[in-house]
Amino acid sequence: MAKVIERKPLTLAERTYLPQVVSGLKTTFLQIFKKSVTLEYPEQRPPIPPGYRGVPTLVKDPDGREKCVSCQLCEFVCPPKAIRIQPGEIENEDYAHVEKAPREFDIDMLRCIYCGLCQEVCPEEAIFLQEIYTLSGYGRAEMVNNKEKLYELGGTLPDKHFKWEKKRLAAEHGRAH
Repeated sequence: MAKVIERKPLTLAERTYLPQVVSGLKTTFLQIFKKSVTLEYPEQRPPIPPGYRGVPTLVKDPDGREKCVSCQLCEFVCPPKAIRIQPGEIENEDYAHVEKAPREFDIDMLRCIYCGLCQEVCPEEAIFLQEIYTLSGYGRAEMVNNKEKLYELGGTLPDKHFKWEKKRLAAEHGRAH
């Protein structure tokens, strides 16, 4: 047994929709006098929130040397398998004591989910998530960042490990004895 509820008849003002039109105009006029919140992108950019995880990049030490030793931990831990590394040797004889360097290092930005696991697992602090959030390209191939592009985006950061000096000094010390 359904219960029928009677509707009260609309007033003349309600039938002409005047209250709704006036309410909409009131909202419009109030917005005219408020400060604009529109940003002229890309000249003006919104502030980046703390803890933002952006584009993964490779960084060099202050002397311009590669920090990555091709341990491939970032490649193994990457959930979508966006990172691909081909290990290589270091050409300079003076630094042959340092493990190795990547011959190729690619990150497919179409697959990357910006989780930050690559940065957390890196023992040499060679991969960092930068505060870059505007990546674009005309094709899929442009969205795969190779080693040169990753270093260009990453730049140089201080080295807390000093792997080049420590291992060189240890090797020289070992030869002296």
